[in-house]
Amino acid sequence: MEILFATNNPHKVREIQSLLPADIRILTLREAGLDQEIPEPFDTLEQNAQAKIQFALQHTGIGTGFSEDSGLFVNALGGRPGVHSAHYAGPQRNDADNIQRVLKELEGHSDRSAFFQTTICLRWDNQDLFFKGICRGTLRSTPQGDQGFGYDPIFQPEGADRSFAQMDLIEKNKYSHRQQAVQQLIDHLRQAQNSR
Repeated sequence: MEILFATNNPHKVREIQSLLPADIRILTLREAGLDQEIPEPFDTLEQNAQAKIQFALQHTGIGTGFSEDSGLFVNALGGRPGVHSAHYAGPQRNDADNIQRVLKELEGHSDRSAFFQTTICLRWDNQDLFFKGICRGTLRSTPQGDQGFGYDPIFQPEGADRSFAQMDLIEKNKYSHRQQAVQQLIDHLRQAQNSR
């Protein structure tokens, strides 16, 4: 099975493809002929994920596919950066800049708890289905590690003694919010295949 994933982010493609069974292959937006940034104008992950897959299917002519939107929610910052995680420090979408802004805003706060959330929207048989994953943890005061992307260098998941960026994909997937959501996606695709 080949399925459209409404992104051109190579990090997300690599991470999600690593979670999928060998017989399910991701088709990126670029491979489908769409090489542009899809707007994420909404205030919830669900709305942004839904808008992205609707836009992608409309502009590629493909009938089914999925998108995802993820965010880091920091309790001491009232849930920020949340849905604005990717461009928290500005439109340049720079991971290091985003991390530095979060760390600066956390100065003086003793509560360093946070969670990652991923929401996947699958368009299947003209219906939108949502799958959600959450990973709770704490934020380190300095970035550690060079794996992963986004806020991975400062996020330490519950039950671990190092940051996401210090883990390889196999270890990260034991905790990952994205893994949780993708597993629900896989379960649905398997059920849909078996019922046909």
